[in-house]
Amino acid sequence: MKSFSPHLHLFFLSLILVTLQACNGGEEMTENPEDDTPTIPVEVSNVSRGDISAYYSNTATLEAEQEATVVSKVRGIIEELYVEEGDRVQAGQVIAKIEDEQYQIEADRAKATLDRLYNDFQRNKELFERELISAEAFQNSQYEYESQKATYDLAALNLEYTSVRSPISGVISERFVKAGNMIGTDQQMYRVTDFSPLQAVLHIPEHEMAKIRNDQRAELRVDALPNETFVGHVERISPVVDSETGTFKVTIYVDETRDMLRPGMFGRVKIVYDTRENTRMIPKSAVISEDLAESVYVIKDSLAFKKEIQTGYTNGSNVEIINGLEDGEMVVTIGQGSLQDSSKVSVIESL
Repeated sequence: MKSFSPHLHLFFLSLILVTLQACNGGEEMTENPEDDTPTIPVEVSNVSRGDISAYYSNTATLEAEQEATVVSKVRGIIEELYVEEGDRVQAGQVIAKIEDEQYQIEADRAKATLDRLYNDFQRNKELFERELISAEAFQNSQYEYESQKATYDLAALNLEYTSVRSPISGVISERFVKAGNMIGTDQQMYRVTDFSPLQAVLHIPEHEMAKIRNDQRAELRVDALPNETFVGHVERISPVVDSETGTFKVTIYVDETRDMLRPGMFGRVKIVYDTRENTRMIPKSAVISEDLAESVYVIKDSLAFKKEIQTGYTNGSNVEIINGLEDGEMVVTIGQGSLQDSSKVSVIESL
């Protein structure tokens, strides 16, 4: 049996491959090239309509508009304290009592002397009208009576002062004395604070003066209650500018404390001086600021196109669009850093 040469083996192998290719219909094994343009994931938001406000913001410490320190008007021992810190009181309410025995005795004695001198004055008046005594004698009795009346009035007033009263309505914010203490005249006993309204005093730069007006809406947020917003208004504006600081004083009244705010709390006050209604807005995160120009990336047909815009007021997380965008357009809010004009994008979230 004859053996085949190596060249003949190669010939037969080539023939087998051609035959197999013919059995497959002569189709060639080819692949379509894929589009290798990268797709960039982005988050987007639509241009919307709403109200947006401009405001001046500053920090301030809350103060009580009305606060009074209650002092003793007479000397004596404190017999009883009727209220404690945290109690609410009304103007004129008796909040403490000073021992009054001595003052009662002095008032009774002055009243007795007053009654005697009154009777003498009335008798001398009748005698003078009948010309039975001199004018000098009548006038002396009148002066003695009037002098004693003043003495009695003073004794009665001191007796009244033994009942210590609150000068204003509010809450007892501090007590300085204890029952049984001996106190002197003008000694501090209580501090009464009126929590409504509370006020915040701002010192605003003079270039903002034209924007601030009485009764403008104000909003307050305090560090102690980060999730609460309280509403107030501009109550007073100082007509002068401090030459040293270049600021003017503005007093804000907080109208709705909801019994949550306290004097001494620190917070941020916003005075709303203008509001534009039904204006175009987009999220502030969509705006790109470069070389004093502002722009956004707008999505159309899965492509991102850069557009210059003109913005207006900024309020919270939104910014007003004055020019450059139309209602409903889709702008990129996250992912702009990876984009170029006409970049292909994939929207992963639409807000």
